[in-house]
Amino acid sequence: HVQLVESGGGSVQAGGSLRLSCSVSGERSIAALVGWFRQTPAKAREGVARFDRYSGMPMYQDSVKGRFSITLDDSNNAVYLQMNALKPDDTAVYYCATAGSRWAGLDSSRYNTWDQGTQVTVS
Repeated sequence: HVQLVESGGGSVQAGGSLRLSCSVSGERSIAALVGWFRQTPAKAREGVARFDRYSGMPMYQDSVKGRFSITLDDSNNAVYLQMNALKPDDTAVYYCATAGSRWAGLDSSRYNTWDQGTQVTVS
């Protein structure tokens, strides 16, 4: 069983930066992937980035490549999403999630543990 607690988020002007943090506790060994997702009322939940704990490789949605960065800090049991050059289209509720399978990619249906989400607003 894995528990996730997210922090960060808030409001920022276009072009600004924010960092989201996700604290991972419990049976962290079963969390092969840690990912960030986002959702708005008008759109289905979409994958933003994910980090493979075993390969150390990140994966990004095309729209955030070069602007967002996902990192894993094993010593602090945390995953971060650094978001730079934010755009109004990035406005959404952001969620941290874990998947037991390394092959889940950015498919939200394959992630089984989720946090409560945090609002990010870019104006």
